[in-house]
Amino acid sequence: MKSLWNDAEASQYSGDLGERVYTSQLLGRDHTLVLHGGGNTSVKVRSRGVTGEEEDILYVKGSGWDLETIREEGFAPVRLPHLVKLAKLESLSDPQMMNELSTQVTRAGAPAPSVETILHAILPYKYVDHTHADAVLAVTNTANGQSHVREIFGDDVVVIPYIMPGFDLAGLCAARFAADARPGTVGMVLMNHGVFSFGATARESYERMIALVTRAERFLERRGAPRAVSGEPGRVTAAPRELAALRREISAAAGVPLVMRTQASAKFIDFARRADAAALSQQGPATPDHVIRTKRVPMIGRDVAVYAQAYRDYFARNAAAAKQPKTMLDPAPRMVLDPELGLCTLGRTARDARIVADLYSHTIDVILASTALGGYKALPEKDIFDVEYWDLEQAKLRRAGKPPVFTGEVALVTGAASGIGRACCDAFLKRGAAVVGLDIDAGVVNAFGGRADFLGLHCDVTSRDAVNVALHAGVGAFGGLDMLVLNAGVFPGGCRVESLADEEWQRVTRVNVDANLALMRECHPLLELAPNGGRVVVIGSKNVPAPGPGAAAYSASKAALTQLARVAALEWGAAGIRVNVVHPNAVFDTGLWTRDVLASRAAHYGLSVEAYKTNNVLKTEVRSADVAELTAEMCGPLFAKTTGAQVPIDGGNDRVI
Repeated sequence: MKSLWNDAEASQYSGDLGERVYTSQLLGRDHTLVLHGGGNTSVKVRSRGVTGEEEDILYVKGSGWDLETIREEGFAPVRLPHLVKLAKLESLSDPQMMNELSTQVTRAGAPAPSVETILHAILPYKYVDHTHADAVLAVTNTANGQSHVREIFGDDVVVIPYIMPGFDLAGLCAARFAADARPGTVGMVLMNHGVFSFGATARESYERMIALVTRAERFLERRGAPRAVSGEPGRVTAAPRELAALRREISAAAGVPLVMRTQASAKFIDFARRADAAALSQQGPATPDHVIRTKRVPMIGRDVAVYAQAYRDYFARNAAAAKQPKTMLDPAPRMVLDPELGLCTLGRTARDARIVADLYSHTIDVILASTALGGYKALPEKDIFDVEYWDLEQAKLRRAGKPPVFTGEVALVTGAASGIGRACCDAFLKRGAAVVGLDIDAGVVNAFGGRADFLGLHCDVTSRDAVNVALHAGVGAFGGLDMLVLNAGVFPGGCRVESLADEEWQRVTRVNVDANLALMRECHPLLELAPNGGRVVVIGSKNVPAPGPGAAAYSASKAALTQLARVAALEWGAAGIRVNVVHPNAVFDTGLWTRDVLASRAAHYGLSVEAYKTNNVLKTEVRSADVAELTAEMCGPLFAKTTGAQVPIDGGNDRVI
């Protein structure tokens, strides 16, 4: 492991807190040190308030911030003297502790201080760094972990046996550090938890962390531990319906829809196929912090009922001995190890599922490295349970608000790069869905900036092979399909029937009808498995009830598509799949309405372009976002008992009315 300190970069950060931000970001860049909100850093400063009085402040990483992207506002400023007083108490419950911390924050709007704030306060150093380094965990999570730590670090670190994070850990560290620290002590190892470093400057503390972890890495190399390998998703070969069925069953156990990410790379396939995979994977996480996202162990294979019962038994065993009553979380797995699928990870959002995948990828690295030291050994299940059912975590659940309406669900939108399609993607994303967007325009790939809940795929919907590849990719990324929006279409320039060429008629029909039939057919098995029932919304046209001259191919194709949707509504209702149509008119911020087409149609009616845009009963312009909002709502609870409907969104068209 190498130091990433760069003088030119560092010069852009000023002051004690600025340097704290910089080295925190350096730690966050290395995912073998910290992942997804893990780790912690702090700095002690003397600050002058608005009244001119000086006081000692501990700036500690705030809850919800990630070290890789943290900024100054991500640190909570807490009055240090009060923290020192708290550390001297004989006992303090974690809820009481967090209440005390919140009363000592000096900036309104600051994030909640870390649960380890008191621990950072009692260490007699200006800068303190804490990571969950893979190499250190691989050493500590073994039967002889403490002797390995002593062999690697000698008296350079203070060793703390595992105790749950919070007030008790701070008290134990205060006592042990005072007794065991030596003049040359540069760090502290918490067994099965992580490693601390500290120093007089941000650079010193950071580079001591790098040096400590490097020593652990070299020890592992000498013992023949395997190097970590990439856990990139790999090509998912399982049939989409197979994955959708697994997602549905796990979602049923959870009681809510879940997004499922499948990673079929050699790393996960090979681990799942090991003869000792069950023995290794069923011990527990590399560090107890992970359990809040991952649950204690993955499911081996696909028997969800057996896993759920085992989880209930685990809860019953440990809840009976808990000091406070506990409310059981859902018993569904968040990780699936399968010799054919590799690793499937689940979460309420696509981001959650991705985080679980990252955490378990690093856990596998730790497990395999620990095996080279004589065998991986996780904490007893009671210790893991205590973190999973921590009072602070239970309180978070009680405070949690209602999630967005489509949380855990997956939508597929065609024609997603622009206009109505892009607006639909945005509407579904805002409502919590994961979205697969298809478009012949390759710009769809980056349409939403690489966010975890959007998968943009370059796809010609008239190609059966391309659609098949897209469905495999979409289901591999998110686990299934709940909502289908058929938006892709073409609108040719005005042409009278007597001049309409066969080629043009066939081109329009191929995109507007044939491609949508194929998509409905291929998506039907997935929609059948949607946890809350499948939904389809077809983007039709005002031209269906009120066609205009010069648009024969477009009007006829949209009418055929509407009739197809009506038949599908009749046929698919028994499976709980709703199929509805929206009929927009004159939505001018779409790719269909080029400047020339708009001018031509306005001229046809003898209107200016601006007058043509509001040529409806309400004298209002209908925009893509308006259509998208209606489309999303038709997939939601307001229309839960509606299928086969055709709803206009046209500002009121006198010919339709």
